[in-house]
Amino acid sequence: MLPSLLIANRGEIACRIIKTARRLGVRTIAVYSDADRDARHVRLADEAVRIGPAAARESYLRIEAIVEAARRTGAAAVHPGYGFLSENPALAEACEAAGIVFVGPSAHSIRAMGSKASAKALMNEARVPTTPGYHGDDQDPARLAAEAVRIGFPVLIKATDGGGGKGMRRVDRAGDFDAALTSCRREARQAFDSETVLIEKYVERPRHIEVQVFGDTHGHIVHLFERDCSVQRRHQKVLEEAPAPGLSAEQRTRMGETAVLAARAVNYVGAGTVEFIVDQGGTFYFMEMNTRLQVEHPVTEMVTGLDLVEWQLRVASGEPLPRTQAELGLRGHSIEARVYAENPDAGFLPSTGTLVHLVPPASSEAVRVDTGVEQGDAITPHYDPMIAKLIVWGEDRERALATMQQALDAYEIVGVTSNVEFLGRLVRTRSFATADLDTSLIEREQAALQPPPADVPDDVWRLAAVASLAQAAQRAAREPASPWSVLDGWRLGPGAPTPVSLRLGERETEVQATHDGPHRYTTRIAAPGAREAGPAVT
Repeated sequence: MLPSLLIANRGEIACRIIKTARRLGVRTIAVYSDADRDARHVRLADEAVRIGPAAARESYLRIEAIVEAARRTGAAAVHPGYGFLSENPALAEACEAAGIVFVGPSAHSIRAMGSKASAKALMNEARVPTTPGYHGDDQDPARLAAEAVRIGFPVLIKATDGGGGKGMRRVDRAGDFDAALTSCRREARQAFDSETVLIEKYVERPRHIEVQVFGDTHGHIVHLFERDCSVQRRHQKVLEEAPAPGLSAEQRTRMGETAVLAARAVNYVGAGTVEFIVDQGGTFYFMEMNTRLQVEHPVTEMVTGLDLVEWQLRVASGEPLPRTQAELGLRGHSIEARVYAENPDAGFLPSTGTLVHLVPPASSEAVRVDTGVEQGDAITPHYDPMIAKLIVWGEDRERALATMQQALDAYEIVGVTSNVEFLGRLVRTRSFATADLDTSLIEREQAALQPPPADVPDDVWRLAAVASLAQAAQRAAREPASPWSVLDGWRLGPGAPTPVSLRLGERETEVQATHDGPHRYTTRIAAPGAREAGPAVT
């Protein structure tokens, strides 16, 4: 086993890797930016090294800083996690040049699968089914438009070096192609520094099913079954589950064997994921291969009983795969929900701030919470606003779904806006409950997922106003001599009401609150027909 490991990442995945490494007796080294100086992954690691300012390009994306930190701390290996540099072949090459083990595939494999166009060409040679499309070098707009007509609309334009839903456009008509191509190339240039695209036939109402594969340095490659990742928003996965509902034993076997064939085509070593798009008839096509550990790997762990990070470390140490294909099996059903600091009512804009109150559902054999934050930590604008991954298990899908609903209901997050309520509605939709899955599920269930806001009772507005005044009074008590601490004007006779303006969504309300004595206010909502409330006790 490797004696020491530097984790070239942050947040949830860094904490996840540290947990397994510690269990195996591996010394862990964290890296951090200025924004992450007090982050949870830094607190958990045996040692931590600063690698730069908050901006990712000046810290977590600096290969030389990562390798130098590994050299300085005597790290035997570097684990890239997911995101950041995890699929950058230059990091694998830099580690090899420095005599440091890279926990992942070779730079050759990463590079071969890093371009969607070259990956499709490789898969065609390996007789892995791919969607009809154009993956050629001629990138003239007229040629691309002609190929789209040949393939037949609707088509997808994809950045060949893209990922994470960026650099991708659906085009339904020839007249829309040029504008979509220009937009796609602009986004691809900004995100990936490349304008090269490919054109593919768009599969209507597709399912997104991926297969976990693992290879070792002894020539063994196995699959650890599949995950359904069809529930997406703007090409970003929201819910994942394993096994994929509704697959026959024959489909599951063929998909697994095809994924292994794809991995063999690039002599794959380590953890990887082969992604397929599946049409309504059950025919599947190769989409891409992710040459790293996936965000959603826990659902595979829950149904196989395996620790995939442990497998990564053992393979990186030169050991053979812990199990053969015949020794692998499935048990039960698992679902994962990604909990984010984001506002579903504002277009899912990220929410930043301090987690003043954070109570996840209680962990058990059926409930697992993978997180990189604790109560009191901050969600900053510098990085992905993930709070946690909530993973549940059940003897079957119905029981796993019930556990997920209960776990989401139990989640308590204060300080930032989160998507927990949205997720709760999502797992209760008819489409998800009945496993009517495809990548348009969220769009199809929009009415159920984002209903009009419920009317807020008058008492809630009154209590919010009193709470606001109480907070202001506490601040004033700390600076009694300051004229800016006076909450109302001095006057003889009864106290004047203090107006408090409140807003929730599009609704604005003014509450008039009169301080009647210690901890007592009389409130009135300044709206037609609103009547004076009795004394409110704070």
